[in-house]
Parts: sequence; C-alpha cells; structure tokens
Amino acid sequence: MRNLPILFSGAMVRAIFDGRKSQTRRVAITKHSGIDHDASITSRIACPYGRPGDRLWVRETYVAFGRWESRFSAEKCRDAWHFVDLTMDAGFAYRFDGADAEARRRASTVPTWHTRPAIFMPRAASRITLEVIAVRVERLRDISEADAEAEGVNFLRNVPDSDQAQTARTLYHRLWDSLNAERGYAWTVNPWVWVVEFRKIDR
Repeated sequence: MRNLPILFSGAMVRAIFDGRKSQTRRVAITKHSGIDHDASITSRIACPYGRPGDRLWVRETYVAFGRWESRFSAEKCRDAWHFVDLTMDAGFAYRFDGADAEARRRASTVPTWHTRPAIFMPRAASRITLEVIAVRVERLRDISEADAEAEGVNFLRNVPDSDQAQTARTLYHRLWDSLNAERGYAWTVNPWVWVVEFRKIDR
C-alpha cells in the first residue's frame, strides 16, 4: 500500500466532506509523455494516483504558523522568499481558516498565521485520507451522468445565474474547462484521463 498526495480545490474538498464526491479525473497522457494516445497506456505506465488499495492524502489550501525570510536560491541564482513553517515546532496544529489578515510575504522575525497554497501542504497538515477503490482510463467525454454527479459538481448549481436544469455532464464540462482548457486539454480535445474512484476513510 502506497500513500500518495493529491491536490483538490476548496469546492472539491467540501464535496468530499459532504459525501458528494467519490471520483476524480486527471489527464492521463501529457503532450510530453511520449506515450501513444490509446487506452493501452495502463499496461505501459503506472497511474500516478495509485491503484486499488493505495491511499491518497489530500493537499488543499491551508493555514500555517510561520514567517518569511529572503535567502539565496541556487535554483533561481538569486535571493528568493522562503516560508519558514513553525507550526509544529510552536506546538500548534495546522488550520484551514483563521489566517492573520495582516500577514504578508515580507521579512519578519515575528511569526504569525499565513494562508498557504495546497502544493506546499506537508503530510502532517492533511485532514483527508482517501482509499483508492478502482482505477481505469477512458476518454474524457465518455463520462456518464452518474459519474459526473460522483465528481461532486452539484455546487455549480448554486452559482449565481446558473441554469438549475443543467445536467451533471454539462456542469462537469464547465468545471473541466475552467481547470484544464488553458493547459491545452479542453473538453473539445477529449483527452484520455485517469478515472480514480475512492472513498474517504479515517486517517
């Protein structure tokens, strides 16, 4: 059993907590993968989001106690900002709200609570663990109405001026393009995607 990180937006985190999200779709073949565009990729590359029995720990936007400092970055060949996470050293637990409204990226010896992007979340801060139930590959637009509902898209019906009669597939189409169109994987491209089914479990 492997433990792997996976990023979710705030809306998707809420859908998981509400029991409305049990699937996620991620692009299976990137433009630089060197893999032919067909479903047999499952026999040639491993799904980066695990296989049945593996566990995924969710990365989301969070709040950490710490301070900023500027120091030389060998990668950037210049000084760069670095966040010094002091949450656990100070005996605190990570938060998901309650950031200091005055917190800024600036040099300071006085730590406070800062909102941090999901990509930087450490394992210790994660509050959601998912067990992978099934993994498959399919074309994006092959998603069924039931599977679109399992993607947790119902929150989009509460967006102002939304059409309450829209199908879950239509809502998922909209959500997918908002996240992936600019990356070159729009709905119209119909890319191959990993379909990961999961259930929320206790840590």
